[in-house]
Amino acid sequence: MTTPERSTAAPAHFDTKQAARIVGLPLGRLRQCVRAGLIEPERDARGRLRFDFLDLVLLRTTRGLLGQRVPLRKIGNVLTSLRRQIGDRPLTRLSVYADGKRVVAWDGASRWQPDSGQFLLNFEADGILSRAASVAKLPRPRRSKLPRLTADQWCDLAMEIEERSPLEARAAYHHAIDLDPGSIVARINLGRLLHAEANLVGAEAHFREAVRFDPSCALAWYNLGVVLEDLQRTEDALPCYEHAIHADAALADAHWNVSLLYERAGRHRDALRHLALYRKLTAKRR
Repeated sequence: MTTPERSTAAPAHFDTKQAARIVGLPLGRLRQCVRAGLIEPERDARGRLRFDFLDLVLLRTTRGLLGQRVPLRKIGNVLTSLRRQIGDRPLTRLSVYADGKRVVAWDGASRWQPDSGQFLLNFEADGILSRAASVAKLPRPRRSKLPRLTADQWCDLAMEIEERSPLEARAAYHHAIDLDPGSIVARINLGRLLHAEANLVGAEAHFREAVRFDPSCALAWYNLGVVLEDLQRTEDALPCYEHAIHADAALADAHWNVSLLYERAGRHRDALRHLALYRKLTAKRR
């Protein structure tokens, strides 16, 4: 997957529909989380909920526990107990996950059951780390005003924080798209993040929007082809790579991928031609 090149700001606020879309929770379930007191989003002058980045991270943690069949009431009890148990320590330093029928908190050194306060022996540290890494970190609530950023500025912010805060980066790209649906950088980078999370349908949608707004964008065509291949739709992927090469004949990876598809289709002469072009282009990088 390839990313466009680019051109730290305070976090934004999102309305209920935006928050539900970003986190992947149904609207009704998101409102249940608010009513249960799992998060305390701000309200605007008209009383409408406004979620910040940290609310979104906490909601994603909640979604992860819900996906592991942890009841909403138990999640609320766990979070309440955690806040009492850790005192002034930030919740961002903890990972929370379901281990069978129990919920476990892990701070990198110890693990315990928040609802009972019982500490657990660390027999399976490696397994714990791998499971914990798949669950979003719990945030410490914090509030900030919505910055007045342009779509390009949201993209710049997202690229700054992608590596350390992918969820916040996704939210920033969504905000850029809300401001400018034709933002190619936001579409491509958001599609790439969704692809990395195995959300192939979402990734395809953003890449298709990118080529709809800019049919000459080789990078969008190429990334769309990669997603379609992963979806086992090679017949659809091939013309995407061809479009990418037509838009940018120097896109080496597109020549490589199209050569493989030509080879599978029995078009050996075409496969060899693009393989030669790939080798020529990549030789220039050395």
